[in-house]
Amino acid sequence: MPKKSVRRTMLTHRRSLSANQFRSASILIQDALKATEEYRRARFLALYAPIHNEVDTARIAADALASGKRVVYPAVAGHGLVFREVGELASLHKGAFGILEPCPSCMVVEPEDVDMFILPGVAFDLTGHRIGYGKGYYDKTLHRLEGQGRFVGLCYDFQLIDAIAGESHDVRMDMVVTEKRIVRRAEP
Repeated sequence: MPKKSVRRTMLTHRRSLSANQFRSASILIQDALKATEEYRRARFLALYAPIHNEVDTARIAADALASGKRVVYPAVAGHGLVFREVGELASLHKGAFGILEPCPSCMVVEPEDVDMFILPGVAFDLTGHRIGYGKGYYDKTLHRLEGQGRFVGLCYDFQLIDAIAGESHDVRMDMVVTEKRIVRRAEP
């Protein structure tokens, strides 16, 4: 199925989730990630502020900040992203596309310094391919870090499909976490 069709189908399904479905699945997904060895080892996390029923990340943020981990969020900068460190979620404000971003006075952090990038997506496949909203912000910004075990996709289990036709510029996830399973990418 073409990316455009997958994107449309998944967004429709995700937006149709009830508040209870969204909340309960988001809690399970966040708790599953927090229980992984990869998360426990990470000292510096990049999170996202969810929109349109994306898996919530607030529990991860609260746990990370309470346990002394450093946390950054992306902010749109031109055709890419910059990552800014936050010490509290109150540092986020509406930015590009109405998505919460760190305030401009928050310190910029180089992506190479981040241990784990937790990314949203419209769909993921079993080999780590990801479909986003189609603008390519994460792909353009993070492509050089691919294959270093840093990328984690969060999604509902219905968003995890068998195969997506990936393109060479697409960043592949090293792990995808749903409310039902964790899929780690095996190298060929």
